[in-house]
Amino acid sequence: MREIKTELITETVERLCIDACTMLGEDMKTALRKAESEETAPAARAALNDIVRNFECAACEGLPICQDTGMAVVFADIGQDAHISGSFEDAVNEGVRRGYINGCLRKSVVADPFRRVNTGDNTPAVIHTRLVEGDRLALTVAPKGFGSENKSALKMLLPSAPISEFEDFIVDTVARAGGDPCPPIVLGVAIGGTVEACALAAKRQLARPISEINPDPFYADMEERLLERINALGIGPQGFGGKTTCLKVNVAALPCHIAGTPCVVNVGCHATRHASATI
Repeated sequence: MREIKTELITETVERLCIDACTMLGEDMKTALRKAESEETAPAARAALNDIVRNFECAACEGLPICQDTGMAVVFADIGQDAHISGSFEDAVNEGVRRGYINGCLRKSVVADPFRRVNTGDNTPAVIHTRLVEGDRLALTVAPKGFGSENKSALKMLLPSAPISEFEDFIVDTVARAGGDPCPPIVLGVAIGGTVEACALAAKRQLARPISEINPDPFYADMEERLLERINALGIGPQGFGGKTTCLKVNVAALPCHIAGTPCVVNVGCHATRHASATI
């Protein structure tokens, strides 16, 4: 049994909060630079140029990529042979508190959905845990801004529904969103499971590298079809038109009940961010 001290968890989460908010992943940077180089519409190319300059300046200066530094979503894979000395949840929230205060990141969390009093330190985090083999703790912090989160959608489809109905729902979700989620976007899509399992799986797909091809050829083909249809909408970077509305569609499929099939679309903006570490 390997012991993991809560202070180490707190220190790691603090660092990941700051890293995620100030340094865009290499896969996203590569995709955005490629989109800029291939764009022919002047306004869209100018928007992509600004996006690229922005993430370069953010990394250089240690400043947030976006003013909306999001709600801290934390994915934790906890090894079953690890022992955490103290409260894991408290350790994570203390890391988020330190990260958002010490990193001068915007605090966007309110304690209650109606009375809406800001908690002042961006806690509590949204924490998702899985028990896995081994004695390590793998942490991913994925700050989620709400310009994109607000455009996410759920639909319950019948098991008799053709694939086209699922794909139409996904594409229509993007069409309705327009330029509001700050495209070029990334889509995390999940199909199957239950309502909560589907929503969580869609969120996890936003942390999947956009350079990664789906290992199932059936869903790899679906991702490509969806990407082509979405980019044909012509919404473009920041809604200015052009070739690139979406950088990647990541699809997860889950076992589900014989009587229904949930489908969740979780929308990520051009600053779809996450940072990971294993301790």
